[in-house]
Amino acid sequence: MHEKFAHAISSLHQKFESLQTGPSFTYGELPVQMPTSGVYMFSEESNHLYVGRSNRLRKRYFLHCRPGSRHNQASFAFKLAKESINAPTANYKTGKDSRAGLALEPEFVAAFILAKERIRRMQYRYVEETDQTRQALLEAYCIIALSTPFNDFDTH
Repeated sequence: MHEKFAHAISSLHQKFESLQTGPSFTYGELPVQMPTSGVYMFSEESNHLYVGRSNRLRKRYFLHCRPGSRHNQASFAFKLAKESINAPTANYKTGKDSRAGLALEPEFVAAFILAKERIRRMQYRYVEETDQTRQALLEAYCIIALSTPFNDFDTH
């Protein structure tokens, strides 16, 4: 293994454990002082559902669950809503089957609102990671280790 990569991954498991065992918060409970950059996780009880990363943890949290956030700002809610109505995989062509087209369907809009309400009730945990490379690696590590059902590595 290349020494630079070995160094980059050397702290991943410790951060992964911190993410799982650290304090959890729900909507309205985020601490005033929290790190800016890191990896975060949404869970329901012991079911870890989604892992993400951000350089604006607080703002990113609210984009996932704020009532006014749009479908392109709340990717986790979008995935929850899509699953709840058994929507086909959204494509990137314009039209009814596109992500934007799906967001115009009344059934999806209602499911999207409910998904954001559900996220507000979930446990939210985060761990600080300011190094962008380690942040990306930690996100992937957590997604793979936890088998979070609403993450994937599909490309567009």
